[in-house]
Amino acid sequence: MLSKIIIHKVGNKINQESLILSQEEYQLDEEFKEMLEDFFLKGFKSEEQFQFYSDSYLVNNPVYSSASEIFEDISRFKQESEMIAEHLYDITENPRVQPGELFIAYFEGEETDGEKIDSIGIFKTENKTPFLKIFPEGDAFDIEKDYGIGLAKLDKGCIIYNSFKESGFAVSVIDNNKNGDQYYWFEDFLKVKQRDNEYFHTQETLSVYKEFITKQLPQEYETTKADQAEFLNKSIEFFKEREQFDYEEFTKEVLQDENVIESFSNFKSDYEQEMQVSISEDFAINESAVKKQSRGFKSIIKLDKNFSIYVHGDRKMIEQGSDEKGKYYRLYFDEEK
Repeated sequence: MLSKIIIHKVGNKINQESLILSQEEYQLDEEFKEMLEDFFLKGFKSEEQFQFYSDSYLVNNPVYSSASEIFEDISRFKQESEMIAEHLYDITENPRVQPGELFIAYFEGEETDGEKIDSIGIFKTENKTPFLKIFPEGDAFDIEKDYGIGLAKLDKGCIIYNSFKESGFAVSVIDNNKNGDQYYWFEDFLKVKQRDNEYFHTQETLSVYKEFITKQLPQEYETTKADQAEFLNKSIEFFKEREQFDYEEFTKEVLQDENVIESFSNFKSDYEQEMQVSISEDFAINESAVKKQSRGFKSIIKLDKNFSIYVHGDRKMIEQGSDEKGKYYRLYFDEEK
């Protein structure tokens, strides 16, 4: 439940715009509380979570430090909100970053199983939407154009949950308006990285597997696009049908060939070293991550600019060859729809 909110105006420092800090909190009434809660929270649909980090000590991360102070002592809410606004203003180094309103909010959590987790929201609105104001003018009506904040989609936001403090809190983040600067919100301001949880391991396993099938495998083995499509389909089916991932079971069922399995193991190790991540080989599969990653597992064979073959099933129903007219695919099917 939204219990506190304060609004600051953060300009672009590089463009010599101002930082305007509110001297008091906004006093919420029930109508606006419900509307603001919906506006702030409806965009956070993904289960992907992040955590604060620092190149030295975690306490040196300004947003983490301010959030810690607020959770520890709510009377510091206004003071720490100013620190957060000043930090956002100071890190702006790109003239394309738009100015906007910065909302700092405090949410009281609902008690579940005897535990109540409060959260802090940091939301920035940048884009202004044109709208018409219609008002009486004598015996008729007049129309006036104005600009305001549209409630359809939040530009930038994060929710900091009062849990896992020692590792950098659990944080949800969205950025729907990157302004040509993809690092501004995630890296320069919040300085967050993805949390090491089931979502992360599901996402990373599917990512490294897809990269192996589409890039590495064709370099080592004679592999057709149809073969790659089958490998991708089998991997998604594996993740959709199970609740728990086991690396040995996955490789034996999906890759099967011992030489290919060894190649994938080496590729995965190189990937982990290059990306500086550690991907578990035994974890609970996150359904939301599978759904998101599967959108990129498009098993499509594109033939020149004329045809595309969508492969969803049995590889044995597709044959490839060539004759005097050129290369061809032969497809077998039971029913035309």
